[in-house]
Amino acid sequence: MRDCVAELVRLVREARHCVALTGAGISTLSGIPDFRGPQGLYHRNDIDAEKLFDLRYFMHDPSYYYRHGKDFLYNLDDKTPNLIHAVLADLEQRGLLQAVITQNIDLLHHKAGSRRVLELHGSPLHHRCLTCGRESSFEDIARTVRNGETPRCESCGGIIKPDIVFFGEALPADVLQEAEEEAARADLMLVLGSSLTVYPAAALPQVTVRCGGKVAVVNASPTYLDDAAVWRGNDLLTVFTALQTLSSE
Repeated sequence: MRDCVAELVRLVREARHCVALTGAGISTLSGIPDFRGPQGLYHRNDIDAEKLFDLRYFMHDPSYYYRHGKDFLYNLDDKTPNLIHAVLADLEQRGLLQAVITQNIDLLHHKAGSRRVLELHGSPLHHRCLTCGRESSFEDIARTVRNGETPRCESCGGIIKPDIVFFGEALPADVLQEAEEEAARADLMLVLGSSLTVYPAAALPQVTVRCGGKVAVVNASPTYLDDAAVWRGNDLLTVFTALQTLSSE
């Protein structure tokens, strides 16, 4: 029954505390590339993905991030939530989903109407100067970046960094703690569109399992948790077309 979508629908319906952990794979249907998929950032010849979100490299040359983020992050106004985002928001509204824990920085869960979103890797909604702390809005920075410029602080000329977590930075402690608490409470965690290779986010499903909960995985590629999952699928669109029926019950 592991490959029967009806079984996953039953698990979600009967769960007392269901949470979702989402990765970049859920946003590919919205036109946002993932990281490790066949068309992901790690397979592009024009971008060194290791440099793109590396804190030390950013401090050395912030223009690299902004130049390549122009068509990846600073065009989010053009991106809309897809079926997965919409169904997750509906499940929350109907009390069938308690929280979304996301590794994504694309803001699409918020756009879809999800209210309890724990953003493990931060949010680009705010940017701040690393020298004087002056804050800038996403809209102001995006306008500058789309004009082909690297933003600098208007007050002191310092480097402006988005409030997202780069390699070399710790996750927001309060958000991570809340996510761990949700994982511990969950009797069902849905792992969606994540290869579970980036820690500490990848360890959250293990918290659920250790605390006696179940984990269901829907991801195109294998994950380390597949053998421990009570349900495994690889086609998010098919799965969420079925889960959509819960929203109409």
